This record gives sequence, C-alpha cells and structure tokens, in this order.
Amino acid sequence: MKKKLLSVLLSTAMVAALATGCGSSEEAAAPAEEATAEEAPAAEEAPAEEAPAEEAASGELIKVGIINNDPNESGYRTANDKDLKATFTAENGYDASFAYSLKNDEQITAAQKFIQDGVDYLLLSAADTAGWDSVLQDAQDAGIRVILFDRTIDADESLYEASIVSDMDKEGETAVNWLKDQGLSEYKIIHLQGVMGSAAQQGRSGALDAAVASDGWTLVTQQTAEWNAEKAQQIVQSVIDSGESFNVIYAENDDMAKGAVAALDKANISHGVGKDVIVMGFDCNKWALEELLAQNWNYDGQCNPFQGVYIDEVIKKLEAGETLSEKVIIMDEKGFDATTITQDEVDIYGI
Repeated sequence: MKKKLLSVLLSTAMVAALATGCGSSEEAAAPAEEATAEEAPAAEEAPAEEAPAEEAASGELIKVGIINNDPNESGYRTANDKDLKATFTAENGYDASFAYSLKNDEQITAAQKFIQDGVDYLLLSAADTAGWDSVLQDAQDAGIRVILFDRTIDADESLYEASIVSDMDKEGETAVNWLKDQGLSEYKIIHLQGVMGSAAQQGRSGALDAAVASDGWTLVTQQTAEWNAEKAQQIVQSVIDSGESFNVIYAENDDMAKGAVAALDKANISHGVGKDVIVMGFDCNKWALEELLAQNWNYDGQCNPFQGVYIDEVIKKLEAGETLSEKVIIMDEKGFDATTITQDEVDIYGI
C-alpha cells in the first residue's frame, strides 16, 4: 500500500524522537511486553511463506499494526489475541505485527513505532481511555487509518474509522440489575476492580457505584486487583482476616472471581447458589461457566472476544471505498445465572 510523502517525513522525524524517549529508563524502553515463543510474541510479523503467491508478488498485503493488552492477562484476552492472529494472516491478505502492554504509555510508544513503520491500519485496544489524541492525530496525518476494538477511548471520533466494542456500561448494568433482583436483606459487597481507567473497569464499576449510592448498599472494600487472581485472593483474604462480614463478591473478571473463591475456600466460607456468599464474574471463560453450572458461582457476564471478523469486514469496506454505515459497532452480549444456565450454553458461550 502506498503512503503519502507526509508519512515518510513523519517517520524520519519520529526515529530521532523515539531514540531519545525510549532510552531514558528501563520501563520506557519497552513499548510492548515481549513474550516468549510459548506466549504471544510482540511485533510478530506474518511469515512470508504464508502469503499467497500472487499477493506476495504484487506486494498488496495490507499492513496492520495491532496493539493489545497482555494476552496472559486473562482467558478473555488469550481468546481475543488468538482470534486476531487467526484473522490477520497472509492468507487473508494481511501483513500483521503485534505489540502488547497493560500500560498506556507503552502502548502509545508502540503506536508511534507502527506509524514510523508505515502501517496501513492501526488496530487498538487501549489500556486506558485517556491520552490518545496526539498519537492518533499523528496516524491520521500519516494517512494511517485507526480502528478501535474491545475498548473505547476518550478522543474525537474523527481520529478513528470505527470502534468495535462491547457495551461495558450495559455489561455493568445487566450484572447490577441481576444482583438487585436477588432481593438480599442487606448488601455487603467486596468489589474487585480491573485495571483502573480501562473501559471495562469504568463500565463495570460505574453501574455498581450507582447502585451503592441509590440503594444504600455497603462496599466493604473496593480495590483494584488488576485482573489478577492472586491479587484478588489477597484482597479477599485481608477482609476475611479483618473479621468484617460480607455476602457478595463482585469481581470484574473471572480470574479475580477465581482468586476470591480461593480465599473463601481457604476460610471454609460457603459460596454459590443458596450459600453464604454470592460470587459474580465477567468474561464467560468456559471454566467459569462450569462453576455456574455446578452452582459454585452465581453470575457471569459475557464479554465477546471474537472481534477479528468485525474488524476484517470494516477494513474490506474501507479498501473498497465504501462508507461505513456506523462508527460504533456494538456486539450483543448477555449475563448468565447459575440457576438457569445449561450445558449447551456453557459449550456455546464459554471461551
């Protein structure tokens, strides 16, 4: 794909800027968390032998730079990364490179590198909603089209072509409405938050915060475990050790719910349907839905990780010169209750 002269000039200027900014500290030096071969390698380019002969010869592969969160963050993220890698292959007409980080500044550095490399499309799942205006303006000035996936950002819509996302606010509202319907005599909640500032955290936290304010629920503790099971276990264990009572675990992903349950089990506190503590998670990992089926957990909110086909469709339309009918594409999702979930649903929706 041909680039504008402006892209070349920008790339030259950016080489010098990056050389200075990336050498200031060890943390700033890594634009993405490079993984081992067993994990997900950063800046991985599609092997040349995978390209169809006619496309490889013509040099018409669409060059994409994909910036994602750490694929080892959760089962959801692993499934998301796997789906993107299966979609953006040479067989499908793409030359794809990947970069990973849970830190916004490292993702921005990765974006600058992809702009320097002259990608055609920048695909972004932002670690934080803020701070993207400048680098996305740079991309636009270089003739690079930006597509958001999985998470929204606080930036002018003119800076990106499309946003393919879950409705995180609705995910939170669906979960909180389910919790209201349980009709507990009192609500004493341990709230385990994801990475602060992420769209998922904001949507899932916002709905619970609103219910706490309007319905008089009690937050026994509200802390970020950064999507991590071990950190979640430590937080819940700390509450148990304090002797403070609680009857709800509201964890913003399945891994944190799993960590919370480990602390409950260690303290011989019952959990699940008809037990002492309601356990709620998000993402619908298959193992988590199986916990619902066994009635060890109570609720799990769906978050669809399979966005590759949506992004591919958008790119194909843009390449054909078509106008997109909508800027924001919302995927359908639901919540699952342990008292009604079926094995078929576990098999269909588990990731």
